[in-house]
Amino acid sequence: MDTDQKFEYNSSITANATTFIDASDRNDSFMPGLHFEALFPLKYSGPINGYIAPVLILLTVVTNTLVIAVLLKRHMRSPTNVLLAGMAFSDMMTGVIPLPVFIYFFSMGHYEEYLPVEWCLPYKILYENIPTIFHTASIWLTVGLAVQRYIYICHSLQARTWCTIPNVIRATVIVYIVAILSQIARFLDFEVVPREVPSRIDVNKTIDGCDIKSRPWAANNQVMYQNIYFWFRIIFIHLVPCTSLVVLNGLLISAMRKASIRRMQLLKQNKKSESKKLKESNCTTLMLVAVVGLFLLVEFPLGIIMTLYVTDNTFNLNLFSMDVYLIMTSMSNFFILLSYPLNFFIYCGMSRQFRETFKRLFNGRSMPLKEECSQYMTLPTENGKTVFTGPETAL
Repeated sequence: MDTDQKFEYNSSITANATTFIDASDRNDSFMPGLHFEALFPLKYSGPINGYIAPVLILLTVVTNTLVIAVLLKRHMRSPTNVLLAGMAFSDMMTGVIPLPVFIYFFSMGHYEEYLPVEWCLPYKILYENIPTIFHTASIWLTVGLAVQRYIYICHSLQARTWCTIPNVIRATVIVYIVAILSQIARFLDFEVVPREVPSRIDVNKTIDGCDIKSRPWAANNQVMYQNIYFWFRIIFIHLVPCTSLVVLNGLLISAMRKASIRRMQLLKQNKKSESKKLKESNCTTLMLVAVVGLFLLVEFPLGIIMTLYVTDNTFNLNLFSMDVYLIMTSMSNFFILLSYPLNFFIYCGMSRQFRETFKRLFNGRSMPLKEECSQYMTLPTENGKTVFTGPETAL
């Protein structure tokens, strides 16, 4: 990446591979202010961000609010469900925070004009920085979910000590702190420069536009700063989490197969109670494997695009044009947004207890007591034995 090409790329759902050229490095007659035509492939982003995205975000708010309401009911509380609720909240906020930008600029058609000066800072904060924090948290909470399930399945004795609600809450707080720290520099590395510009709609008028300019400490170390930030994101926000999830999902699937064989042995021994508990454990694991699988399906493409884009900028390879990157990123972001409400339907389709609790939210029936629910998970261990651990409620 040379010093004349300064790029910003976020991996949040609202991220786009956008190019901001420092106002001090460009010809003012070429680009006198910041406008969306330079930031988005408007042929695709206009309809998606203006009409489809707000509907999907509204659906995400409804479904994820219901998920949180169900999972945090007293009889449903467990380490796994607390993590699932945290993921639902993070995904919801990733979509909700940039919603004002979607509505004002894309739904209302203001994207044709230069970015007004009063919107420059909100755009930067609401569309890029804050959603990236929540999306980063969601990624690592998903990793935590897979790790926790792996411990339950393959290290069941340690699960009693390690996988507790207080520990999950502590881990969630740590994830959010690290996610915020990973973005601190992005709140401080720019400044908004007001600029009077001729209207893009009516050339006889002028408007108060703006530039988003790198602060001197960032501009003077642009190559090193950008490479450190973006390669850090590629490695620790994409590569490490996604690779870990692929490995953990593989281990969980292998454990499920072993558990199925063990269950058949228990049925032959007429141990129906143990067999039932093992089936419940497998159903829970299968549901979590589906959740992680959906996550990988939509996150991998964005990670690949970001890796290509940063590599392209770092080594000046010219692999794809900026328009191609913009289109690929917009489509990838759209599918990530589309995935957010789907976890609700996975829970409804694969968890009887979730469905029953969800129904009771609306039919007026009292919730079951904690003691009435499954308090133990049947987990396979070494030597072909079965160990009962708790208090993990079977979702």
